[in-house]
Amino acid sequence: MTDSRLKWDNIYKKKAHVVPEPALAVSRYAHLLPSKGKALDLACGQGGNSFFLAQKGLHVDAWDVSSVVIQQIKGKSSALTISPTAIDINDAAWPTDHYDVITVSRFLNRDIIPQLVNALKQNGLIFYQTFTADKAQAIGPTSPEFLLKKSELLSLFSSLSPVIYHEEASIGNVNEGIRNEAILIAQKTKP
Repeated sequence: MTDSRLKWDNIYKKKAHVVPEPALAVSRYAHLLPSKGKALDLACGQGGNSFFLAQKGLHVDAWDVSSVVIQQIKGKSSALTISPTAIDINDAAWPTDHYDVITVSRFLNRDIIPQLVNALKQNGLIFYQTFTADKAQAIGPTSPEFLLKKSELLSLFSSLSPVIYHEEASIGNVNEGIRNEAILIAQKTKP
């Protein structure tokens, strides 16, 4: 068992009672979702995005390194079109042109960005929301490995067409708005 898997298994054992919510990027911009198709919820955690997408009519692959959280999702998703899988994304066999929607929330692995783009179908959408280095409050990870630089999501997904980009950083009243995270919704369009 990897250190990462053990860490997340222990975290999710303590959170089994928590009702998962979808990421703000997904819930606020749900009107952009297709009414049917295939979705991937990468690093799905407790499945907030997965449950939300399935309720919107999508068939969802929910991937996470934690087998504990995957078992929790399996126990709650029997009536929904969710296929939970415990997987280390570094060992994943990525499909090509497979997903209409990919969601990634509060997870960053820059090395897999090309696989995410390749896994999207033509006109597919990625909903990406994660922590930034420019923080208004001391929450989330502290390692630069897991923090976005200013406008980095736009650069990482430069081969896609941006639909929504949101990054407030520490401008203005930091007690209001969406702080500490960047949101990108982008579409795979013809070059």
